[in-house]
Amino acid sequence: MNKNFLLKLGLILGILLFFLFGIFGVPNSFSGQGLIAAMTKRINLGLDLRGGTHLILQVKVNDAVNVDAQNAMEVLKEQMRTRKIDYADITQSDPQNNPDHLVLKGVQPNFRTDLLSIVSDHLPEYDITGGADNSWSLSMKPQQLSDLKNKAVTQAIETIRNRIDALGVSEPTIQEHGLGQYQILVQLPGVDDPARVKDIMQSTAMLEIKQSLGGPYPSEQAALQDKGGVLPADAILLPGHSMPGATEEGQAWYLVSRVSAVSGKDLRDAQPSRDQNGQPSVSFTLSGEGGQRFYNFTSAHTGDSLAVVLDNKVQEVANIKEPIRDRGEISGGRMSEQTAKDLSMILRSGALPAGIKYLEERTVGPSLGADSIRAGVRAAVVGMLAVLIFMLIYYRGAGINADVALILNLVILLGFMGYFGAVLTLPGIAGVILTVGMGVDSNVLIFERIREELRNGKTPPSAVDQGFSHAWITIVDTHVTTIVSAAILFIFGTGPVRGFATTLTFGLLANLFTAVFVSRVIFDWGLERKQRGEALSI
Repeated sequence: MNKNFLLKLGLILGILLFFLFGIFGVPNSFSGQGLIAAMTKRINLGLDLRGGTHLILQVKVNDAVNVDAQNAMEVLKEQMRTRKIDYADITQSDPQNNPDHLVLKGVQPNFRTDLLSIVSDHLPEYDITGGADNSWSLSMKPQQLSDLKNKAVTQAIETIRNRIDALGVSEPTIQEHGLGQYQILVQLPGVDDPARVKDIMQSTAMLEIKQSLGGPYPSEQAALQDKGGVLPADAILLPGHSMPGATEEGQAWYLVSRVSAVSGKDLRDAQPSRDQNGQPSVSFTLSGEGGQRFYNFTSAHTGDSLAVVLDNKVQEVANIKEPIRDRGEISGGRMSEQTAKDLSMILRSGALPAGIKYLEERTVGPSLGADSIRAGVRAAVVGMLAVLIFMLIYYRGAGINADVALILNLVILLGFMGYFGAVLTLPGIAGVILTVGMGVDSNVLIFERIREELRNGKTPPSAVDQGFSHAWITIVDTHVTTIVSAAILFIFGTGPVRGFATTLTFGLLANLFTAVFVSRVIFDWGLERKQRGEALSI
């Protein structure tokens, strides 16, 4: 046995042990149950095998456009006030369907140049056109509008992913759904409380700290009466927690400033805590810039009240006794331990840029997943055994060579999945079975070429050498074309389809090694043990 063969054998055994560790890691026990538990811990199961929740969400991108348009209106008002340009009104012509279209009325012709300058300098993403009766129309440029909507979807995906990751869901699928415009696919394997997950995903969790200008009032009418029937232009009325005498149970009203001192985008961290009464609360920390603005605000309004607003609902109103820099607390109401944990997690993950609605929801039970696993594994085992037996019968001694290569191929494939954290789905099991078929195809190409060389009178060593040399090009060609197809499925497919593409690609890469290198080493070992002139069993 030469040194070169020992090196190749050592390489094969090293690779085998390496990928066995990828499958099992360090099991607690080497019993059947212990090995199965170790393997299921290393190889993640997809939604169709483990059970869980499948959701398709629709991002209401017009919400994001609406926010941008309202900000544009505030910028326009501020700049026109600074330049002393009189106007009658600024409105959105169709907030539901075309929220980016703004209508400005009552601007005199002599202010035309100043108005165009304001839009050009401060609202470059908008086009402006003149109309009748001293009116002007502003609309967002098509490319800017498209980018804003796509950005809203991307931000929604990242926010939802942050929230799901914080819940500890293993191997979730959260991606843009290619079958519909502005849709998101969410697959959550092993989720046992889908209702809670849905609430957390859908919550916008928009935190704002505003100046409190009045309240609490038992009703909206009471607030209007207190202000003489007309609310101040820089104030809005928001609902809040209950108070004695409220006309609606659990409802009160507060008058707060329209502009926020700080908002959720200024948050650096949020954690569950307890307030001075020992009740669950959420403590938050602001960023450096946000903390400075909060300090300036509380310094200028010492003695006044501030309101903590979450999702346009007043959570708490407190008196400003001294300047506050970068820390605050949300408490009160009926906040439970779980609510405090969920709220702090939502705040940390950031607010959704737009609302979402559920288009589709499917739940796969664990029992159905277990049935799928049994059926898939049974199909894989039966198919594998049938192939192994066929190779032994048809190719005799060389069939043992093919069977060893196929088993090693399966070990490498599962080891790949264990190391890379790939998710095994039911179509993925089909990919494993297809990989076995591709492995057999490679061995058939090599063996038939060796048989042809033997029929042409070549010696066994020469026939083996020529068989591998000539079949190599064909094997590489078939594998590369199939891997390209699998790559396209992975790029454009969704969860189960990507699972199929993943297992197929890993299996084909493993097959290139086993069918060509491992099989050749076994042939060379067998040839060394034969006497000169002894026939090759193939």
